Amino acid sequence: MKAQRIDGKAISDQIKEEAALEAQKLQRQGITPCLAVVLVGNDPASMVYVNNKKKACEKVGILSRSYELPEDTEEKDLLALVEQLNMDNSVHGVLVQLPLPPQIDEEKVILAVDPKKDVDCFHPLNVGLLHTGQKGFLPCTPAGVLELIERSGHTIEGKRCVVIGRSHNVGKPTAMLLLQKNGTVTICHSKTKDLKGICKEADILVSAVGKLHTVTKDMVKEGAVVIDVGMNRNENGKLCGDVDFDDVCEVAGAVSPVPGGVGLMTVAMLMKNCITAAKLQNGL
Repeated sequence: MKAQRIDGKAISDQIKEEAALEAQKLQRQGITPCLAVVLVGNDPASMVYVNNKKKACEKVGILSRSYELPEDTEEKDLLALVEQLNMDNSVHGVLVQLPLPPQIDEEKVILAVDPKKDVDCFHPLNVGLLHTGQKGFLPCTPAGVLELIERSGHTIEGKRCVVIGRSHNVGKPTAMLLLQKNGTVTICHSKTKDLKGICKEADILVSAVGKLHTVTKDMVKEGAVVIDVGMNRNENGKLCGDVDFDDVCEVAGAVSPVPGGVGLMTVAMLMKNCITAAKLQNGL
C-alpha cells in the first residue's frame, strides 16, 4: 500500500488564493491589509521565514512592512517599536520573529503586542480564546495542520488523534483544535510510557518534536493520516521532518512531506490571520 502524499503546496496556494480574494474585497472598501514583521539579528532560519512571509504578502495583496534590527538591540527599543506599531491604525498585524537574542525577554515582547494585532496567536488572551473555543485568531502552524488533514479529504470527527509534542506554540494548540473538531485526543511527550503502542492506535498522528526519525512505520496504524510538523537536517544537511517518510508511506494512508507540507501551510495561515485582523479592526 502506497500512502497519499499530502500536497502542502497545492493546499497552501488554495488558501492564499482565498485570502487574495478577501484582500481585494477589503481594498474596494479602502482598506489595505498590512503586516509588520520585526526581525532582530541575523538568524539564518529566521531570515528565510521572514523572506517567505514577504513573498506571500505580495502574492496575496497584503502590504508588508519589514523592520530589521541589529543583534544588540536593547529590549526597551524593541518594546518601543512594538508600541509604535500597536498605535499605527494602518498596521493590522504585528509579528516579532522568534527566537530573540538573549538580552530580550520573549515573554515581555509577546505580552506587548496588541492582542487584536497578534496574528501569530501567541498572546495569552488569544491562547485563552482558543482554549475556550471562542472566536479569534488561530495559531498558524496548528491551524495549518488541520487544513492539511481536512482539505486532503480526511475527517477528524470521531477519530483517535495522537499529538507527539506538548509545546505551547504547536503541540498543545494542535491538540486543542483536533478536540474542537470532535477528535479523541492524546498528547504524548518525552515522559510518555509506551509511545509506540499509543501511536499505533492513532487514526491521525501528528509529530511536532523536532527530532529526526521520531516516527517509523512500526509506530503507525495501517491507513493512518500522518502529519509531520518537524523541521530537521539529516547528516547530509537535507531538510527533513520527524517522520521517516519512505518507511511510513508503506503503512500509512496519507503522509505530509517535509519540505512541502506544514511549513508552507504556516505562512498561508498567517495570511489568513492578517485578513481576519484587518476585518476585525474595521468592524467587518
